[in-house]
Amino acid sequence: MKALVLSGGKGTRLRPITHTSAKQLVPVANKPILFYGLEAIAAVGVKEIGIIVGDTKNEIRAAVGDGSKFGVKITYIPQEAPLGLAHAVKIAQPFIGDDDFIMFLGDNLLKDGLQSIVDEFTTKKPNAQILLARVPTPEQFGVAELSGQKVIKLEEKPINPKSDLALVGVYLFDKNIFTAVNAIKPSKRNELEITDAIQYLIDKGFTVHPHIVKGWWKDTGKLDDMLEANRLILETKECKIDGSVDAQSKIDGKVVIEKGANIINSVIRGPAIIGENTLIKNSYIGPYTSVYFNVKVENSEIEHSIILENTRIKDIKRLEDSLIGQNVEISRTEKRPAAYRIMVGDSSKVEII
Repeated sequence: MKALVLSGGKGTRLRPITHTSAKQLVPVANKPILFYGLEAIAAVGVKEIGIIVGDTKNEIRAAVGDGSKFGVKITYIPQEAPLGLAHAVKIAQPFIGDDDFIMFLGDNLLKDGLQSIVDEFTTKKPNAQILLARVPTPEQFGVAELSGQKVIKLEEKPINPKSDLALVGVYLFDKNIFTAVNAIKPSKRNELEITDAIQYLIDKGFTVHPHIVKGWWKDTGKLDDMLEANRLILETKECKIDGSVDAQSKIDGKVVIEKGANIINSVIRGPAIIGENTLIKNSYIGPYTSVYFNVKVENSEIEHSIILENTRIKDIKRLEDSLIGQNVEISRTEKRPAAYRIMVGDSSKVEII
């Protein structure tokens, strides 16, 4: 069995962060989202992974390398434009060959990993297996209609969904999926839809099994979902202090302090993680906060947020529910006249009190 990981999307829902960074490399609990998927795939014994890459291919390649740190071999497959998930499968056929494969969307997180899913596929041997999760807003997803243990119809972002079962971004296929992706036509948005390809299999009498996810699943394409994924993963961490914490500081609950981090006269209340070579001084870091590497936080309070590398936060009374990008400076000023002075990129969101 091989795997195909999709990391070519533009990440429009996470702009401005993704104007300059691949959405799959935004860290959750101080680890790039993509790495969770690669680790889950490696954990089920898959040794060869193809990664679909687009405009951010150089960044993805620099972060992942040849795959040796995950115990796998990586092949990079360029996609000239985001032409749909089924198009990604189509261009991966030379890599996949006749092997069964897992298709994994690189910005998805699954709590319970892939072992039970792969075991079910290899035991029952359907032509395709789709992962489904019950969601409150199925109209925002591909939706499956079931008859018992059989998938009878799929629809992409339906106006009137037939069920609340959304397609999770993980699929298992045998080689017949290539017949399907080569047979379908582009949708109204000019993409080859994976839902259309799977529906082709159903209509032609191939076996498509559903697998309903029991644990949590997160598509981290939006800020709220990314913060929620960060919260869920931080809750699984155990306290580990590899950095420096002075006598005036207090560590409370599940807190990870990575090597080289320095905590001075501050309170860190977990679940939280402080990255390598980060300085927290005269500050409060509250629950569900991830602070990445080489960050400086002084005289500030932060809670339920993700702070990316090389950022400076100083004299900020309270920051919460936020995703702060790389190399950002946020500070209070005493300049006159008193005013907010803001420089932000396209598609930013700023709330002022």
